[in-house]
Amino acid sequence: MSTDINLPIYLDYASTTPVDPRVAKKISDHLTLDGNFGNPASRSHKFGWKAEEAVEEARSHVANLVGCDPREIVWTSGATEADNLALRSAVKDLGCERIITSPAEHSAVIASAEKMSSLFDVELTLVRHLEDATVDLAHLEELLSEGPKTLVSLMHANNEIGTIQDIKVIGELCKEYNAIFHSDTVQTMAHFPFDMQKLNVDFMAASAHKFHGPKGIGFLYTNSKTSMVPLIHGGAQERGLRGGTENIYGIVGLSKAMDLAYSDLIEHQKHVEGLKNHMIREFEKHFETIEFHGEISKEKSLYTVLNVCFPRTDKASMLLFTLDLKGIAVSGGSACSSGSNKGSHVLEGIEADMTRPNVRFSFSRYTTKEEIDYTVEMVVNIFKHNL
Repeated sequence: MSTDINLPIYLDYASTTPVDPRVAKKISDHLTLDGNFGNPASRSHKFGWKAEEAVEEARSHVANLVGCDPREIVWTSGATEADNLALRSAVKDLGCERIITSPAEHSAVIASAEKMSSLFDVELTLVRHLEDATVDLAHLEELLSEGPKTLVSLMHANNEIGTIQDIKVIGELCKEYNAIFHSDTVQTMAHFPFDMQKLNVDFMAASAHKFHGPKGIGFLYTNSKTSMVPLIHGGAQERGLRGGTENIYGIVGLSKAMDLAYSDLIEHQKHVEGLKNHMIREFEKHFETIEFHGEISKEKSLYTVLNVCFPRTDKASMLLFTLDLKGIAVSGGSACSSGSNKGSHVLEGIEADMTRPNVRFSFSRYTTKEEIDYTVEMVVNIFKHNL
C-alpha cells in the first residue's frame, strides 16, 4: 500500500457531503453588495426583484428535474422539517387518523409520527420487513385494507443499510386504498432519476447537503391535490406555507447542486458502484465471516452505501475510534443519532446481530479506489494484527 495517500479519508457521505466548488461559486454570487443579495420579499426595488427571480428560477429548475409543477415545491430548512410538515399536514389538514411507517425509518419520521400519535390520538402502526430489509408489501396491503384514513410514510432508501423500497408499487397500493403517501428521499434525490408524473406520491422530502449542496436547505414536494396549513407562521413566503425570509443562498445552491448531479448521473453511478463492489470483494477476500446488511444487489440497494457486519471482536467498541486515528472517517449508523448511547434502531428493526461490530461506509464522486484499498487494509490490520 502506498504511504503517500492523502489523509484523512472521508467515507461518511451518507451523513453529509462537501459542497461542490461550482455550487460554492453560485452561492457566493448572492452574498455581497456587488451580487444578488436582496430580500425576495422586497418588491419595491430591483434588489428584491432579482432575489425573488433567483428563488423562483431555482424552484422551476428543481421542479423540472423531478417532473412536477413549480408550485408543488416548498423550500424548507432540510428534510427533517419537510418530514415533520408532511406528517403534520396529513393529520391536521387531510384527516388521516392512522400513520403506517416502519421500524427502520429515519428518526425524523418516527419521532414525528410518535408526536402526532400522542398529540392527536392518531393510531401508529409499523409494517413488517422481509429478510432483505424491503417492506413486506403483503402486510402493507393487509393493513391498508382495513382501518381509518391512513398516511403511509416509507423512505425511498434507508440511510444506514441502503435498502431501496419500491415507492412506485407502494404509491399504487396507497392510491388503491385511498391512503396518503409520504416518502423521505434524502438518500436518493439527485442520485436517482425522479418523475413525479409517474409516482403516486403526495409528499416527498429532500435535503441539499446529501448531494454536494449547502446545509440548512431542502424542499418538500407536495402534490397539487393536497392542502396544507403553515407549520411556521409570521410571513407570506412560500405561498403562506412557511413564514420567514427565504434562504436564497441555500436555494440557489440546492438548485445548482441538483443540476450538476443530474448532468453526470450515469457516470457518477458507474464510478461509485465500481468502488462499492470493489470494497465488497476485498472484504470477502479477507474475512470468512462477514455479512452485508440489507440487500446489496444493484436493483435493491443504494450504490452510495455499504453497511458491513464484521466478525465478533473484543475491539468492537473502539473500531470507529481506531479507524479515525488511522485517518478514516466512517459511521456506525445515522449521524442524526450518533450522540445517543442507544444502538442503531435501524439495525435493531431488521433484527441484525448487535453483538458484532457494524460499520457504514458511504461513497461519492470524490471517493477513489486508493482510498478504498487503504481502508480495507486498515480494517484487516485492526482485526487480524491487533493494530
